[in-house]
Amino acid sequence: MGYKQNDQQPERSALPDNERQEIRPRLSDSRILIYSHDSFGLGHLRRCRTIAHSLVEHYKGVSVLILSGSPIIGSFDFRARVDFVRIPGVIKLYNGEYTSLGLHIDLQHTLEMRSSIIRYTTETFKPDLFLVDKEPLGLNGEVLQTLEIARAGGAAVVLGLRDVMDDPELLRREWRRKNVLQALENLYDEIWVYGLPEMGDPMAGIPVPAAIRDKTVYTGYLKRHIPQRRTPLPVEQGVPYILATAGGGGDGEVMIDWVMRACEAGPSIPYDVVVVLGPFMHPEQRLEFELRAERLDRVHVIEFDNQVETLMKEAVGVVAMGGYNTFCEILTLNKRALLVPRSRPRREQTLRAERAQQLGLARMVSAENGRETRVMAQALRDLPHQTPPSEALIPGMLDGLDVVNQRVEQFISGAGVPSTESVGSGSW
Repeated sequence: MGYKQNDQQPERSALPDNERQEIRPRLSDSRILIYSHDSFGLGHLRRCRTIAHSLVEHYKGVSVLILSGSPIIGSFDFRARVDFVRIPGVIKLYNGEYTSLGLHIDLQHTLEMRSSIIRYTTETFKPDLFLVDKEPLGLNGEVLQTLEIARAGGAAVVLGLRDVMDDPELLRREWRRKNVLQALENLYDEIWVYGLPEMGDPMAGIPVPAAIRDKTVYTGYLKRHIPQRRTPLPVEQGVPYILATAGGGGDGEVMIDWVMRACEAGPSIPYDVVVVLGPFMHPEQRLEFELRAERLDRVHVIEFDNQVETLMKEAVGVVAMGGYNTFCEILTLNKRALLVPRSRPRREQTLRAERAQQLGLARMVSAENGRETRVMAQALRDLPHQTPPSEALIPGMLDGLDVVNQRVEQFISGAGVPSTESVGSGSW
């Protein structure tokens, strides 16, 4: 299937501030479709949800629909004018292959169903802007035809990328195999990088044409809204604690085990520890951690909390693997953080943790060096005394949602896209 040539790029002219209020009413009844391919973990879903909530809060006439394969998307609250369509889930195995998550049918049939639902939803919803999260062509190319349909219908088409993607050589081979660069040049109006140049180039090592570079924008990180806590904390009110969170939990056993062993080694950790295992952790592994915690007076284990940001807000420090969303929450709340990244099947977390440490945003300890108990115990003792991220003084660190809102407005209003020179000029 061929690509439609992008003959008309949006005009790149800055919009004066005094004209912005006149344009906002023109966004009434506008529709934004967000596609997230992933079914495993929480990262893609939570990033899309954050963007959707920011858009409907900022523009009262906008409706946002999220296409997601997440099996737990219904566990999250969504604001008015944000809804979702659940497509059949798939899961990526450690060998890089995919398999159906919940259906006892072969992968090809699952992918055909996903593609059909995505295409039909787009044709029916008729979005003004189609935002694709991370995978330019979707899982196994499942959104290629939909991208063409969206463009033919007059929608702006935008790709959103994390600050860090993967090892450059692995990403280069993957994108070459999928013919991604042709799609980026011909199908996408813009590419948003949800981070800052100081953290590196997510497309490093790839021979990206100038036409693609010209429409790539660093937005800054996506600042998180911290809701009011609706349920009691897992510790008594006023008791200081360290939060250890494994995100989705499907690959968090190594980090949680290391933290637990440090707590089991003796009473040297001066704070309680709250451990969030994640909804995708294997049940047997989850039970083992729960039994170990029962023998420790100051360790509190919970499986899942859909308001983990509120747990982080009250913590004296955070231990995490270094996924994108948790990193955004750490920056938003200005929390001292210890990152324990995984390096397989992608090196994304390791690269982010290394760069964060270089910039003074967090400390990294590697699980590749033996996971000595004393190393983690000392890191936990030192954690509350680390320098908070705000002292790194990087301009525009948390401007991501403001920039995304602005660029959506420019696309949908027809006023043209603001100059990329104006991006990332804000502050903490």
